[in-house]
Amino acid sequence: MSSKYLSKREQQIMEVVYRLGEVTALQVTEALPGNATNSTVRTLLRILEEKGQLTHKTVDGKFVYQAAHAPDREGKSALGKVVDTFFKGSVSQTVAALLDDQDQLNPDEIAELERLIAKAKQEGR
Repeated sequence: MSSKYLSKREQQIMEVVYRLGEVTALQVTEALPGNATNSTVRTLLRILEEKGQLTHKTVDGKFVYQAAHAPDREGKSALGKVVDTFFKGSVSQTVAALLDDQDQLNPDEIAELERLIAKAKQEGR
């Protein structure tokens, strides 16, 4: 893997791949905002494959791409970078920032957070 950093356009492509599952370059080109050309998308797909983000198979002479890793794994990695960068590695500060906007949590989500905190305490984390 040459680099874990993804450009804005690479991130947009990964969002399309995660949403659709398996994609061709044409499907990605059509799904992207702005004026992406097919050749640019093909280049970025190749780069994402070199970075270890995508794999491909050949179906009827076309490359069909899929994510190399599950979205939750990549999400955890990205979130870890956010926690380190913006919250100095503090999970509690990160959660506090998320909880600042009370409208985002419903009672079921609050109960789930309480369950996860209780579990972490029980496991001695």
